[in-house]
Amino acid sequence: MISLHTTRVRRRRLGVAAAAAGLFAALLTAAPAAATPDPGDAPVDRGSVTTSQQAEARAAIRGGDIPGVDEIVHSSNIKHLTNVPKGALKGLNTDLAFQGTYAYVGNYDGFVIYDISNPKKPKTVSEVLCPGSQNDISVSGNLLFLSTDSSRSDDSCSSTSQPATEKSSWEGMKIFDISNKRNPRYIAAVETACGSHTHTLVPDGKKNIYIYVSSYSPNETFPDCQPPHDGISIIKVPVKKPQKAKIVDFPVLFPDGGNPGAPTNPGVTKTSGCHDITVLPSQDLAAGACMGDGILLSIKDPARPKIIDRVQDNVNFAFWHSATFNQGAKKVVFTDELGGGGAATCNEEIGPKRGANGIYDIVGKGDNRKLVFRSYFKIDRHQADVEVCVAHNGSIIPVKGKDLMVQAWYQGGISVWDFTNSAKPKEIAFFERGPVTLDQVTTAGPWSTYYYNGHIYSSDIAKGFDVLKLTDKRTDPAAKVKLDELNVQTQPDYFAR
Repeated sequence: MISLHTTRVRRRRLGVAAAAAGLFAALLTAAPAAATPDPGDAPVDRGSVTTSQQAEARAAIRGGDIPGVDEIVHSSNIKHLTNVPKGALKGLNTDLAFQGTYAYVGNYDGFVIYDISNPKKPKTVSEVLCPGSQNDISVSGNLLFLSTDSSRSDDSCSSTSQPATEKSSWEGMKIFDISNKRNPRYIAAVETACGSHTHTLVPDGKKNIYIYVSSYSPNETFPDCQPPHDGISIIKVPVKKPQKAKIVDFPVLFPDGGNPGAPTNPGVTKTSGCHDITVLPSQDLAAGACMGDGILLSIKDPARPKIIDRVQDNVNFAFWHSATFNQGAKKVVFTDELGGGGAATCNEEIGPKRGANGIYDIVGKGDNRKLVFRSYFKIDRHQADVEVCVAHNGSIIPVKGKDLMVQAWYQGGISVWDFTNSAKPKEIAFFERGPVTLDQVTTAGPWSTYYYNGHIYSSDIAKGFDVLKLTDKRTDPAAKVKLDELNVQTQPDYFAR
């Protein structure tokens, strides 16, 4: 039996602030962080906490209920190999992509390329300044794709913030040539309606790449983001002539408008587009997390995705954020970003079913397949009210016959968990830091945490780039699976190689 507590005793129950009822009410109407195009690229200041909340956090640290400020705790089966602090780019770290012996890390100020040929000693290869939240990132061959979801004065990397109410403002996809990793070249841009919060690459042979662009929150005052906005932008990129990339369609996924949200469904975000889409090309499937709806799509024709099934959870899900298939395409894990990634939701008052993962089995065949809810999974290492914590980006750990996942939880840290039994998921390893500060609610911790070629890599919003090694008989076989490239939202067939 592997102990899950090594650095100090880490108790699992933390009674948080007496004002929890007020916090819970606020979460019901909280908007996703950086979701709406706005004049700036920095997230909203979360504000200070009360004196009583600070006192409780200090008492929790003294009692061993939570780690101290910046203190690291982890399970005995995880080893923290290294942390690379931020360099020239001081914005928030965001998503990750991989290619060979390189890792690519998005940042609100641009992106960074690391050489990870020695995972214990990553080396910074280049840092590219190109502001525009949130710089969601993907790579394919010699091309790198970057999302811009904040209004800019133009499509250049020297643009400045500009209100979305101005017609000349720009948001969308940027494309770079990364054939020279030390000197990436910006080569093309495509403007998309409501910007590009996230994007997903969909390969179509060797000639073209389709990009599903997820964006949302239209507003009548935004000339380039008008309601209704009930679909996704699809960009076609000719691999040999990426400068000719262009939008080829905007399929409407929710002709009925999607989940109406409040007041019909209190506490649920109204659907006005998608937040994230994960594709499984080997199975011609995609799963979309679309604010108030979860969807299963056929992508047999990648230029024309078609909804197979659609589900809602109007009791416990506030904001459908992301999706992950299991290897056999028999399950989907959807995450709920309660509080928009800007609130403390990992505590006893919020409970184990909100701000959690929802595990759905896929039953049936072909276009008759259905998503059937089985259970929730949420870390039970309760956090303090100063710690923003919620289910966020993760990936499969490829072990045949098992459904294993590593996942980021902001200041809840990193969780490795097993959902082989859809009805009884369980955590098998963890890593986390204590609060960044006790003075205010701070957006920090892992944004994305993925398994790639034998190691766990994590993009920490505040602390930089972390590399960890997981040693466990349940997960060790995954080290034999080697990939040439990994964009987690373009989920590979790990065993067809």
